[in-house]
Amino acid sequence: MKITQAKLARTAGVNQGYISEIERSLVQPRRRTLDALSVALNLPQAVLVGGGQAHDNPQPHESRNVPLFGAIPAGPPSETQEQLEMFPVLRHQWSPEHYCLRLNFDSMEPTLKPGDIVLVHYRPDVEAEHVQGRICACLIDGQPTLKRVTVEWRESRRLIILRGDNPRSSPILVDASSDFSIQGIVIRLVSREL
Repeated sequence: MKITQAKLARTAGVNQGYISEIERSLVQPRRRTLDALSVALNLPQAVLVGGGQAHDNPQPHESRNVPLFGAIPAGPPSETQEQLEMFPVLRHQWSPEHYCLRLNFDSMEPTLKPGDIVLVHYRPDVEAEHVQGRICACLIDGQPTLKRVTVEWRESRRLIILRGDNPRSSPILVDASSDFSIQGIVIRLVSREL
């Protein structure tokens, strides 16, 4: 805040030497002194005494970059432009198995909107039954799409149904004749323009 000890001492009504001792951790300030310092600095007491990751003291945001792959349609399967760039996510969201996708089309509205960037956990080995109801990045006959995955059994046949959240969006039925795979599970929305 660029305030000298002398100015802070005058404003708070505290001895300058005592402020110096507090700064050097030689003394623990009394509650009355903390009250005076927080008023003089216009800060909550918790900010003055806080520290460390577990405290409510403001902490800097740390981020790490994950790959951002062009755009994936949240509509009918179609080709995607895979221009690789990097996108920063918060440190606790980073993993080597995560990547981001930018959405286009509106079949996932109102949940997801065109232009949203979602964080995806790369899981090419996951079975559709294990992600029932989850939004997934899928490949159908080599074409990418982002849809909510459901599995139903009809007359002893497994049928995968890919649905958008937009009621105007028709479901896509995937049967044994289609080359289908799940490439990843959407785990969170990380960017939305307002």
